[in-house]
Amino acid sequence: MTKEGSFRKYPDPVFGGPSTGTMFDAFVRKQPDGRLRMDVSWRPQSSFAVTFSDDGIRWSEPVVTLGPNPESGWEQIVNRNCVLPDPAGKGWLMWYTGQVWDGGHGKSWIGIARSDDGIHFERFRRDPVLVPEADFEKESVMNPFVMIEDGKYRMWYAAGETYEPNTICYAESADGIRWTKYPGNPVFSANPGKEYEQERIGACDILRVGGGYLMFYIGYRDINTACICAATSKDGITGWERVPENPLVMPTPDSWDADSCYKPTVVREEDGTYRLWYNGRRGGAEYIGYAEGRLGL
Repeated sequence: MTKEGSFRKYPDPVFGGPSTGTMFDAFVRKQPDGRLRMDVSWRPQSSFAVTFSDDGIRWSEPVVTLGPNPESGWEQIVNRNCVLPDPAGKGWLMWYTGQVWDGGHGKSWIGIARSDDGIHFERFRRDPVLVPEADFEKESVMNPFVMIEDGKYRMWYAAGETYEPNTICYAESADGIRWTKYPGNPVFSANPGKEYEQERIGACDILRVGGGYLMFYIGYRDINTACICAATSKDGITGWERVPENPLVMPTPDSWDADSCYKPTVVREEDGTYRLWYNGRRGGAEYIGYAEGRLGL
């Protein structure tokens, strides 16, 4: 494995290639049977797919789980999702991004779908459950990450421009459908003093670690150059502090991810190792890569 940033990277993509086309913005979680489930955006299909793995490196053939719905007026394309077991014990829930592009200008909203088997999802709300409203949200809310704690749904989402978002915001819900945005949004923004994330920040994945929260996120040096970083917070909303190991994963020159490393998704092993998947880009090609490391928390 190679080292670009403080984490060690697997040298090649672990999922996606010329035969599939671009695969991006994955969401990985360990299942009760020990397998890893990856929900991923499949750009040539404008859809979501799911794949499974025993080791995180070799993945099964992708199966489409939910496609676009142009008739809705806000889901010409779907991408950037988060999939969790329904806490009611009946199937699976998916929060996802719906997008419309017109002449190079895009807009994004967040919707919800459900499934009995975790493979075939159906929308159960015609309208988005979250829409851009505040000035800093501009034309887009996207990349929902949802955590369910003590019966409460907690969502962290990216907001701002559609080509790449600008900041991280927070909302809460009693049912996963009707959301109340945190009045102090945005809760996390770019650090102009750090070159690797000076321009903006984007999509996140959050874990409970010890008595607090650990967020992995995208840091942008500029609109076309991104890496992966992390920060901690006691309550998951306020007081975010960047970890000293930043940046964790950076592009490798002349490699398959030479231009950018985007959207981290992370599983923490019992020994404290963080296993991290991300989408790397070189030119127009974008696939899923893997890295791992530790943090001195």
